[in-house]
Amino acid sequence: MTRLYFYLDEPGWEIWQPAFEAAIPGVDFRNYPDWGSPDEGPAYLFAWEPELGLVAKYPNIKAIFSLGAGVDHLTRDPSLPKDIPIIRMSDDGLKEGMAEFVLMTVLMHQRYMPRMLAAQCKREWRRLFPPLASDVRIGILGYGALGKYCAQALKPLGYQIAAWSRSGKAAEEGIEHFSGKDQFESFLKRTDILVGLLPSTPETTNLLNRETMALMPRYASIINAGRGSLINLEDLVDLLDSGHLSAATLDVFVEEPLTEDSPLWAHDKIIVTPHIASITRPKTAAEYVANNIKKIEAGMQPENVLDRQRGY
Repeated sequence: MTRLYFYLDEPGWEIWQPAFEAAIPGVDFRNYPDWGSPDEGPAYLFAWEPELGLVAKYPNIKAIFSLGAGVDHLTRDPSLPKDIPIIRMSDDGLKEGMAEFVLMTVLMHQRYMPRMLAAQCKREWRRLFPPLASDVRIGILGYGALGKYCAQALKPLGYQIAAWSRSGKAAEEGIEHFSGKDQFESFLKRTDILVGLLPSTPETTNLLNRETMALMPRYASIINAGRGSLINLEDLVDLLDSGHLSAATLDVFVEEPLTEDSPLWAHDKIIVTPHIASITRPKTAAEYVANNIKKIEAGMQPENVLDRQRGY
């Protein structure tokens, strides 16, 4: 029997139990705080933002599955045991959702929708003439599973697509690859619409700042659907106000929810969405967890195990 601990500190946990019961027949599904005693036997944890110190109280946890693509909500816990594998979510539902969001927002930026929404709020009849997709250079910052899926969604529209990653990637038709610090500047200089999909690590914190964002072409725009720590927001607002950047769509923030008094809400060049770029769906997520548990039980390496040194 597979024992699964579940932690999600918000309403709606009930929709997850039938999904796991379908994916793992006979599963012993336990929603926090009704986990019982660690002495009852091995368990797996599926969680989002568990309380600090909680995991350390359950040494019977064999592996942790992150409910979302990010894992900093787990690694922020200083008491988290170093030997527990952390498995990042990368199910098909998550990838499809992110591709939909990126496709939607790239099209909006290409077609100048942020500017038209600002004009609508002022009741201005403002006609703008956007470029063709084939004349627009998209830059995907972070080329893991989500980045690759987004690139494939954008390809049919004819965009000039490039991707930057920490390490080199294999050659790929229709994608120009950049990698490492040495090629980061060249990547930014050729990017009209930047899509941020990087994880949160010490190396990615404030990677997009006044100096780096100023390298982008005048009137370029930014979409951030990865982690909020990627962008220095004060620098972003300054570059938007100066006219160097034309627009930004922000789905993730260092502190969430975004405070009511944040100036980002009312900025006419910024679209704010509440961390909904890609939502983990119970059916595909439960199947993803089930397949990885099978691998663990068979002595095999599960998919997408966090490398704690690299942070992803």
